[in-house]
Amino acid sequence: MSDAPIEPQEYLYGVKVVQIEDIRVARGMTRRPASSCRHKQLVYDEKERRVWCSDCEAEVEPFDAFTNLVEKFSAAASRINRRSAELAEAEKFQIRSRAAKVMDEAWRSTKMAPLCPHCNTAILPEDVAGGVASTSKALVAAARKRQQTTKS
Repeated sequence: MSDAPIEPQEYLYGVKVVQIEDIRVARGMTRRPASSCRHKQLVYDEKERRVWCSDCEAEVEPFDAFTNLVEKFSAAASRINRRSAELAEAEKFQIRSRAAKVMDEAWRSTKMAPLCPHCNTAILPEDVAGGVASTSKALVAAARKRQQTTKS
């Protein structure tokens, strides 16, 4: 006889069963078969504590129902954020001054141009496109007051 140790054989202790699902999960695949239904019409039954699809009438896993809800809410939140950003950008470029609104409305006329209130010459958009010279409001108010007193 040989002095080699006796190695127990597995078939003596019963059949070793390998679950194919365990191998699939280990490789990153799922145990659950893929469904052709996207489960868009979910019904949340509080009494039976289950979620099912009203289209295919199959029971939906709670995790799948949760991811469906999260996707819908994140899409809605991104739409709201995008709309908010668009509104903020539009508000930034909105004319707020009443005088600027009046001038803008006057310049939109195709046949008429607004006149300067002092010299009665036409003011065209090209005249102010490069910028406008400015002066102190107090100096202008004082000059107008002097003119009114000399006219009276």
